[in-house]
Amino acid sequence: MEIIAFGVQTDESPLLERAFAGRHALRSLSVFLNRDTAPLAAGFPVVSSSVNAVLDAETLALLAAGGTKLIAQRSTGFNNIDLNAAADLGLTIARVSYYSPYAVAEHAWTLALAVNRRLTRAASRSREFDFRLDGLLGRDIHGMTVGVIGTGKIGECFARIAAGFGTHLLGWDIARNPACLELGMAYTELPELLSRADLVSLHVPLLPATHHLIDSAALARMKEDAILVNSSRGGLIDSAALVEALRAGRLSGVGLDVYEEETGVFFTDRSIQGITDDTLARLVTFPQVLVTSHQAYFTHTAVGQIIDATARNIEDFAAGRRNENTLVPKDRLGQS
Repeated sequence: MEIIAFGVQTDESPLLERAFAGRHALRSLSVFLNRDTAPLAAGFPVVSSSVNAVLDAETLALLAAGGTKLIAQRSTGFNNIDLNAAADLGLTIARVSYYSPYAVAEHAWTLALAVNRRLTRAASRSREFDFRLDGLLGRDIHGMTVGVIGTGKIGECFARIAAGFGTHLLGWDIARNPACLELGMAYTELPELLSRADLVSLHVPLLPATHHLIDSAALARMKEDAILVNSSRGGLIDSAALVEALRAGRLSGVGLDVYEEETGVFFTDRSIQGITDDTLARLVTFPQVLVTSHQAYFTHTAVGQIIDATARNIEDFAAGRRNENTLVPKDRLGQS
C-alpha cells in the first residue's frame, strides 16, 4: 500500500521510514496538508497528516477525489478535521489516542520553571558575558498553590510532578481523578482555582465549551504574579486578552507551547521573512513569556509511540479492521 505523509519533521523521518520498511511504500513531505497541498496526495490510498493539517471539507473532498481512502493523523487532537464531511465522503479517519503523557507534562513543567527562574534571559545574557542577576529573581515552587485545569492522563502526570515539588494542588475537571485525589488535590470551581493558584497549567482538549476558556475575565481573576502555562491547545487562551493582561503588568510568567493561530507558522522557519501575526509577534517580545513551537510531544518515546500507533492504524485498515483510534466511520460500539 502506498502512503504519503505530510508535515514530517527531520527527526521524525527516519522513524517513519523504519516503521514501514518492507511493508508499505512511503513518501514523506515536510509541507503541511491543506487545500493547496492536497493534490500532491493524488493516487495515494493512505494519507498521514500532522497536527497542523487543515482538513476542512474542501481539503477532504480533494483527497477523496484523488483516491485517498484513509487519513491517519499522527496526533491525539482532531479538532482540525471535519469529521462529518469525512463521513459523507466515505473516508476513514484514524488518530493516535494515546502516547506518553509524561512528555507533555514534563515540557509543561520545563516552561513553568524556565519562566519562573528567567532562564531565557539568563542564557541570552551569558552568551554576551553579562553575568548580572538583575531582573532574574524567581520564586520557590515548593509551597506554591498549583492549579491543574484538566486532570486526565497528562494533567495527572503534571500533578504528580507538582506534588514532588511540595505544592498545594487545586484541580478543575468534569470528573475527579482518584489518583489526583490521592495526591491531595482539592477540586474547585474554575473561578476559585484561578484566584487562588500561583501557577496554572492547562490540560484540557479544545472543544466549543473550552474555546477561550482563559479569556479577559479569567485572566483578571488570576493573581498579578501568577504563572500561566499552556501545552494543550492554543485556542484555550484568548491571545489578544493575554497580550492586554501582560501590557497591564499582570502575570510574572507565561509559558506557551501552543498558539491559537499557529497553523502555517509553527514548524516553519520565519527568521528571514518574519511573521504577519501581530499578536504572536507582540507575545514573544514580553520578557516573562516563553514560546515553544508545539514541541511538548517531541521526545523519542512519544514520537515512537505515535508512529507505532499510526502504523497499526494503517495495518488494521488494510486488513478491514477498526480499532480504538478509528474516528470515522464510528466503531461498532457507536462511539467516535
